[in-house]
Amino acid sequence: MKCFFPKKVSLTVFSLVLSLYTLLTFHFPFLRHASHQVESGFSGVVILVSLVLLLLVLNFFFYYLLTWLGRLVGRIIISLTLIGDAIMLYFVNNYDVLVTDEMMGNVFRTQFSEASGFFSFSFILYVLFLGIAPSVYVLGRKVEFGSWKRFLSWIGGALGAVLVIAFGNMPSWPWIDKNSTELGSMLMPWSYVINTFRYYDGERKKNAKEILLPDARFDNERPEVLVLMVGESARRDHFAYYGYERNTNPYTASDGLTALVADSYTTYTAGSLKAILEYQPTGDLYEILPNYLYRHGVDVSWRTSNWGEPPVHIEKYAKVGDLKARYPEADDRYDGILLAGLKEEIQASSASKVLVVLHTNTSHGPAYNTKYPPEFETFTPVCSTVEMAKTDRQQLLNAYDNSIVYTDYLIHSVIELLREIPERRSALIYVSDHGESLGENNLYMHGVPISMAPKEQIEIPFLVWTSDALKVKSLGKVGQHHIFHSVMHFFGMTSPIYNPDLDIFE
Repeated sequence: MKCFFPKKVSLTVFSLVLSLYTLLTFHFPFLRHASHQVESGFSGVVILVSLVLLLLVLNFFFYYLLTWLGRLVGRIIISLTLIGDAIMLYFVNNYDVLVTDEMMGNVFRTQFSEASGFFSFSFILYVLFLGIAPSVYVLGRKVEFGSWKRFLSWIGGALGAVLVIAFGNMPSWPWIDKNSTELGSMLMPWSYVINTFRYYDGERKKNAKEILLPDARFDNERPEVLVLMVGESARRDHFAYYGYERNTNPYTASDGLTALVADSYTTYTAGSLKAILEYQPTGDLYEILPNYLYRHGVDVSWRTSNWGEPPVHIEKYAKVGDLKARYPEADDRYDGILLAGLKEEIQASSASKVLVVLHTNTSHGPAYNTKYPPEFETFTPVCSTVEMAKTDRQQLLNAYDNSIVYTDYLIHSVIELLREIPERRSALIYVSDHGESLGENNLYMHGVPISMAPKEQIEIPFLVWTSDALKVKSLGKVGQHHIFHSVMHFFGMTSPIYNPDLDIFE
């Protein structure tokens, strides 16, 4: 093939040509979607220009590094990605698919007889002209690699440019977070490469064998129900229970809640959920709370409008779509749907012990104003843009505080629901996964590594209600690992793993 390209080009030019080709050919859907989602005006232009530059530099870095280190093997890998890009572009353009881990799972589970129905003359043209033709260039072009010094300077320069573009546009991060699913699914070749790994990693986790905890026994057969409500991005200092000047807890004011001072274990959902559900801090996959209780005969129900939990091995697991199908009259725009039919489900249980986990999404940014029904818009006016750094901060706080008011309403609704089941001793524990930055030190949302995270992302509410005289200890500060042992205490479970130091109840 080298006879077609007798003249050598520098690796820099080679990589830049491929980067431009990838941007113009395979990222048109990405840029089109981004242009439709950004707000008009200068800030929108800045976001689009930044995305274009970031794509160019990242693609250049990928092609330069892979060609230098891999030589022929690197070129083969690049050729395969170009063909893969062409195939994915065909499906994105013709079927409006989102390249997610679920979609990649469908790809790997589909038989050829089914897949062949998607093939067409247009498909062949996509693969031939957009995938195979540029692959001929990649494999046949003579390249001047240059010295190690040149390699390090270009790679270092590309990385530096990525950091400058990324951190120079921190105010745009909330917008990117909000649109990350759609944008990420159109990012070639990363969408199908990363989501292939995500799919197989998910399958591995589903089939992963948990390390079973020691068997437990119950000290009584008393009918009991405990609701564990996991909040999302709720920070402690915006709850009236902890001295906030605004009355963000009007609904539970007379419910007799106990407010504990708590810190989150991490600043991201998956890590904090693991801490809430495991019996002690560990990097291993031990049996988590719902699985442990379910194995011992507890009727466990998990309802979620969120994600990120470790593998849950129970019978009653329901997402919003499942609940909407079961209760079509329920409003699936808000977390109130998690309570649909819950009272009847608890009453219908024949088990003596019932655990319900409600994993909410109520205060997840950046669009806080969309997380609660209009009647809960207590504080006005509210921020209605995802560009959090551009909005009036008071409006941002108003929208966030309204989501806390709605959270308070949901907590009160659960308590009222439990009061209507007097035949069961009951309790509710509410704990957030992590906190949230709302502009302090120019930070927004969450996810900063715990070692350097600000207190706004770490300090969380931990609220407890019981139907009887069970008292909460006078503790200084608690954490998410207190949940496991406190639930065991409430249900009267005896096990070698029980740690009274991580139990909030007397």
